[in-house]
Amino acid sequence: MRGLWMIGAAALVAGCVGTPSLNVTTGAPSFASLQQMCSAQAVDYGNDAQGVYVTLFDAYVANRRGKLSKDDYCAFQASIAQHYRSLGASSDPQARNQWVTFFIDQRAKALSWRAAVDPTLRSG
Repeated sequence: MRGLWMIGAAALVAGCVGTPSLNVTTGAPSFASLQQMCSAQAVDYGNDAQGVYVTLFDAYVANRRGKLSKDDYCAFQASIAQHYRSLGASSDPQARNQWVTFFIDQRAKALSWRAAVDPTLRSG
């Protein structure tokens, strides 16, 4: 339960900084498009899809604005996918909590990258 709350909190914070949702991608690349930038194989993140999409979108903004190379973006994306497969998709609560801890760190990293290039995240 703690894991779901933490991912929900990360998604809530992400929503506050003007990132797209899975259902409305006006002006933003779709989740599938972001995944296809690095791999032909899309990952099904289940209930975590919105949080992962927001995280990948923030890293994408940093990539598009020169803060993050495509190789680094793809490595970031691959790391999230690998950790999700091994921990996040698990029914073991301990593994799931490890995923949540890892993912929150990745979310913070992506927000930091985006904040460095997006002045709307630094204002007021």
